[in-house]
Amino acid sequence: MSVILQSSSGGSVTLNEPTTASNFTVTLPAATGTVQVSGNMPAFSVYRSSNQSFTSNTISKIQFNAELFDTANCFDSTTNYRFTPNVAGYYQINAQSRIRGTSSDNKILYIYKNGSNYAAMDNFALSIEYFAISFSQVIYFNGTTDYVEVYGFSNGSNTTFLGDATILFTSFSGSLVRAA
Repeated sequence: MSVILQSSSGGSVTLNEPTTASNFTVTLPAATGTVQVSGNMPAFSVYRSSNQSFTSNTISKIQFNAELFDTANCFDSTTNYRFTPNVAGYYQINAQSRIRGTSSDNKILYIYKNGSNYAAMDNFALSIEYFAISFSQVIYFNGTTDYVEVYGFSNGSNTTFLGDATILFTSFSGSLVRAA
């Protein structure tokens, strides 16, 4: 037996019986909005596959050119290097980079939302030459026009975002934690 709820505008929702003799329970939240299921929750994980040099004293976008996964095809890894989620809600956004420079350099990693600085994290030294920066934020996105990118900065010479396909020195990820 199937139950079909018909909309006056022509759409419908169909509830089909299970194909086994087991009992199943579906509990819906007491809220108006979109019900999320595991198949439609945007999530991504991207990284730099090779080193990316950048200009000293200039805030530079990190070009995440390789994807581990992108469940809803919301990450552009070829042109804009940004995540534009297609579901409104709150997203856990994570960024990390290993930056090469000199010990006296100031290194900063930025999360930009819609082209403006949203959050930033300063560095800590791993050695005289290499620095690691990582941080996370929960950010609201409207599901249509909002997007997020990662930028970096160093005031020293010989500055590079390190990239590697197996170690993931420089990576960027995010996932929907709660729909709006």
